[in-house]
Amino acid sequence: MLPLRELLGELELDVVAGAAGLDRPVRWVHISELADPTPWLSGGEVLLTTGLGVGEGYLERLVAHGLTGLGFGTGFSHATVPDALRETAEAHGFPVFEVPYEVPFIAITERAASLLVNEQYALLRRALSAHERLEQIVLSERGLDGVASALATMIGGPALILDARGQVLARRAGRGTMDVGAVQAELRARLVAGTRRGYAPEGLPGGALALPVSRGDALPEAWLIAARDAGPLNELDRLTLHQAVTIVALELLRRRVVDDTERRLAGDVLSALVSGDLTGAELARRLEPFGLRERAGVLVLAPPRGVRAAAEEALARSVREEAGGGLVAGANTLLCALLPAASDDDLFALAQRLLARVEQETSTKLPAGAGRCVAPGELRRGFHEARCALEARTLAANGSGVPAGLATYRDLGSFQLLLSLQDDDALRLFCDSILAPIEDSEGAYGGELMRSLEAFIECNGQWERAAKALFCHRHTLRYRIRRVEELTGRSLDSARDRIDFWLALRGRELVQPER
Repeated sequence: MLPLRELLGELELDVVAGAAGLDRPVRWVHISELADPTPWLSGGEVLLTTGLGVGEGYLERLVAHGLTGLGFGTGFSHATVPDALRETAEAHGFPVFEVPYEVPFIAITERAASLLVNEQYALLRRALSAHERLEQIVLSERGLDGVASALATMIGGPALILDARGQVLARRAGRGTMDVGAVQAELRARLVAGTRRGYAPEGLPGGALALPVSRGDALPEAWLIAARDAGPLNELDRLTLHQAVTIVALELLRRRVVDDTERRLAGDVLSALVSGDLTGAELARRLEPFGLRERAGVLVLAPPRGVRAAAEEALARSVREEAGGGLVAGANTLLCALLPAASDDDLFALAQRLLARVEQETSTKLPAGAGRCVAPGELRRGFHEARCALEARTLAANGSGVPAGLATYRDLGSFQLLLSLQDDDALRLFCDSILAPIEDSEGAYGGELMRSLEAFIECNGQWERAAKALFCHRHTLRYRIRRVEELTGRSLDSARDRIDFWLALRGRELVQPER
């Protein structure tokens, strides 16, 4: 911004009226002798004239059109600036300066052009410097917090980055106060109305700006909001903000790539863990890059299909922010998080916090289970403990649905004895005593009976639901369950027998993993 005061100081010209407006910015300098030059002007110009077209209402038209000032050339049609013009200029605070005969108008236009070009060059250099600083934040992996912090410093005020739903991704306050809740509420109201363009937030000081972070024509994936502590945003501030939008987009892209890579790695590791392909020292080695080094535990969630994607995203973000390590991946219908923890109490407290955050972000009450804190190489057993804790609560509900809340290994009661067996032969003996009659007597058909038995138990004895899960008719399922009862001498109407079947199926997973 080139103030009129600076231009006149360079030219050593005197203001004869309207000195109160000398800090107005000069956008350009124009020469005209028309009685009304405003149709050819766009505002912000300094107009130079010898007064040939000056008449009644002349200065008022310049003021109304937003001009910056008037240079009046004397020694031509007027020996001095007319008194009436001075009085009007003083009344409006509109600068009028005298241009003596020996000072050509071209000297003023050339000097103004030079100053404006130098100013734009300086602005460009400062903008490039700001861009390089923001780029370094991304390259140094300081994340959105680093972007918000640098932006707040460069602009001198609060900076806020919100996601597409209005949740805070990063925030840095200025010297003044910022009502983040009001800013979020306004953004959400605008999102409901379908806004995709930038706007001036009402909850921040005047001149604040909210800019969308978008990819092409897609809906904004984030919003960058900033303001100055003192005064409105200047041209450099606005340019810096627009550059910061690109940096935020790059950081979000980097985060997506990292998250996708970690999710694929986590999925591979978890699949190998559940199947038993990875155990002991090799499993511990694969888990070490995820910050799972000394002790760890497992949290499993059972989200409904409609919120699974949102729940997985919320769980991954919560683990990243709360746990300081760990991994998140899907395991069939469950979401699984492997978490670093020093003890069972630490693990269960962390699991409860993570569950609460996921429930809040998805607006859904979710059932969850947590196993014991174990060495990383033993997390396969921890996974099954967490799953069994969740399923045990489901069984206890006796068909009334899956209760929300966190079930832990401690909730298993006497089931802990079975799951704590370190002797695989003893566990295999227990499982075979219940399941072997099904497998040994029926050959290949035994596999169908086993799948039907598991589906029936997992569906809490609901025939229609279990048959649908198996893609068979309910009469077919009834025949298979009747056959299971005949082979084992047990009744699935008995809660005790049903629990024994369930424990045997879970125990079989521990000692005879699927390949």
